[in-house]
Parts: sequence; structure tokens; C-alpha cells
Amino acid sequence: MMAAIREGKRMPLPELIRRGVGRRRGGQRGTRGVRLGRLVTPSAGLLCACLLISAQPLAAQRFRGRRSMGELDCTSLRAAYDGRFAFLRLRYAPAYGERRSFFGGDDGGWAHDCPRAERHLTTILRELSSVTPNTEASNVFAADDPEIFKYPVAYLSEPGGWTLTEAEATNLRNYLLKGGFLIVDDFEGPRDWRNFGERVREVLPDAQLVPLDPSHPIFNAFFAIESLDHRHPYFSVMAEYYGIFEDNDPKKRLAVIVNYNNDIGESWEWSDTGLIPVDLTNEAYKLGVNYIVYGMTH
Repeated sequence: MMAAIREGKRMPLPELIRRGVGRRRGGQRGTRGVRLGRLVTPSAGLLCACLLISAQPLAAQRFRGRRSMGELDCTSLRAAYDGRFAFLRLRYAPAYGERRSFFGGDDGGWAHDCPRAERHLTTILRELSSVTPNTEASNVFAADDPEIFKYPVAYLSEPGGWTLTEAEATNLRNYLLKGGFLIVDDFEGPRDWRNFGERVREVLPDAQLVPLDPSHPIFNAFFAIESLDHRHPYFSVMAEYYGIFEDNDPKKRLAVIVNYNNDIGESWEWSDTGLIPVDLTNEAYKLGVNYIVYGMTH
């Protein structure tokens, strides 16, 4: 079961510093006892430095498909349950008639950006906070696997093609009701939204998707994100953020964060290549770190 996090005194979070300027604060504690450590705003140089470790073993296989075909398979390095934060990605069967991956292969949209995205994000989390993540391995489980209850945060990619069995819907519902936190990412357009909404109703029949703005605590859980005027890394659309709350009450815990018309996992994956502008990858990392810190403390 998910480890309890000791309640601590809430301290002011560091003010967001613009790109190219770094300010440090050491020894502070963030929301509910998560120590921030020596925080430095992720400028372009810092992000590049943080990613050197994770980028080296993967560089030879770069540009081989949407999930870096030819690299280690998502499921080949299962993270041990050893007290460190481990990234959890949910697997699902591809929808009927859906191409199984952008450049072929055996995995559908659930594997998009895997494993580079989670390796890079956990490296940033390790370098900027006192969270101790597993940066070398992660987990992939179907939503009906009881193992998901060991991990407080789960990530779902491309819900436009998301499918669910009854057992998966039931288990994921229980996971969310018992305190699990779900990040939904990488989908755009009305067709994707429609499929996502249908699957949500299977998991949480009474759930309401509530638009979020920067005033919600998740956008201040580690970085102070003052604007959500983010654009999709490839398409000419502006990102939108939605949440599903416990008991549909915005004053209670946020159980699901939805990145619509956005693909922050893509920015995590390719942040060390120059394919995506630094401004976009920085914002994607800030969101990712905030999501993890919020999910671990609420």
C-alpha cells in the first residue's frame, strides 16, 4: 500500500524564476512535509546537465519511432518495490482497428514516449528535489493488476485510444477512491475527447471534469506555475487542463489531472535533442514535477 507521508508545516514555495535566471533556496519544506532541497529553476543549461546521465545509454537508438523503437522495452526493467518513487505507466489493449504503434511494433498508444520520458522526468525530479526516484527502471501494469496499489501516482498516455475491461475499470476505480492519483496525457481533438469521456464513465460513472486554472494547489505544489497558456508541442492548439475531484467537490482531493490538447510526455522524451523548444520542455517538466509531488502528498 502507499506509504504515508508525515504531515509537516506548510512553507512558502519558491517563486518561479524566468528562464535564464537561477535562484536557490535550501532547506525549505514544501506542502505537507516534502522537503524541496536546493531548488534551481530548470533553465536550459540545467535541464541539459540533468539529462546527460539518462541520455547517454539511449542516444544510439534515438529517432526510431514515437516510443524510440529499438530501445529497451517499457516492461524490460521493472522497478523494485524498495521505497523509492517509481514511475507507473498504465497499459491497455489497442482499440479495434487502431494501428498498434506509429511506426509499427507491438504496443499501442499507452507506450508512447516510453521509456525515455519517464527516465528523463525522474532524473529531473532527483536533481531538483529531495524525492528519491528510481531513474533506471519503471513499471508498466494493466489497470486490473493489484500491483498498482503500491504506487501513488499513475500515468496514462493517449486516452483517445484507451480501452477498458470491466475488471480494469473496477480496479482503477478502487485505486482512485483509495487515494491513487492519475495523470492523463497526450490527446487532442473531439474524437480523442469523446473516447476518453466514455472510458471515464466506465471507471467513475458520476465523475465531473472540472476546468482548472493556476489557482489550484497542484500548480503550486513545487513550482509556482502562474500561467497555463501552454501550446501543444506539434499542433496549433492551446492546452487545456481538467480535473476529477473526490466526491466531485473542488475543495477536496484532486484524483485525476487531465492534459488535453497537450503532450507533456513528448516534451520529456525529446528534451535532450533540441527537437522541441526549451520553453515547452521546461513547462512540461514543471508540470510533471508538480503532479508527482501533489500525488505523493494528497
